[in-house]
Amino acid sequence: MHKHCVCPWWLGYLLLSPIRRLRQNPSRIVAPYLREGMTVLEPGPGMGFFTLEIARRVGSAGRVIAVDVQPRMIERLKRRALKANLAQRIDARVSRPDTMQLEGLEGCVDFVLAFAVVHEMPEVSAFFAEAARAMKPGARMLLAEPSTRVSAAEFGAELELARGARLEVETAPPIRRTRTALLRKT
Repeated sequence: MHKHCVCPWWLGYLLLSPIRRLRQNPSRIVAPYLREGMTVLEPGPGMGFFTLEIARRVGSAGRVIAVDVQPRMIERLKRRALKANLAQRIDARVSRPDTMQLEGLEGCVDFVLAFAVVHEMPEVSAFFAEAARAMKPGARMLLAEPSTRVSAAEFGAELELARGARLEVETAPPIRRTRTALLRKT
């Protein structure tokens, strides 16, 4: 498995770059999986590259639970959400490295976006187990890892751990510079 290493908080500014949108457009990536009223879990949202788009797509009846271990990332995400008039849809939380602290959300989540974050988790199997507990039966997770940081073998190991949490691979949607899997909770 890969070495646990959390993205530095200041890199969050670079991850918001408009140039990144040319390669990884948040709207195109999340649109096929979201609809109004959904509850979405986004671990490791950084400063909200995907979060604001998710909040727009789930609408006023939807909810985004964004959890990150870095307080500066969450604070910046909250400021961006306020500015975009989406703060009421986003529950942005600082979590611990060993848990997303999702108590009370068992069986509530319709979709999980795990984009370039699982390789940063100290215990990948614990992440999948915790996410699966929060997911409704039949809920999906888009798992995407940077191909420059996560080898094919490492990604395969992540998928085995996901299967252990009853998350089965449905398909592998193409996203530039990533290894991907769309998982469904069985």
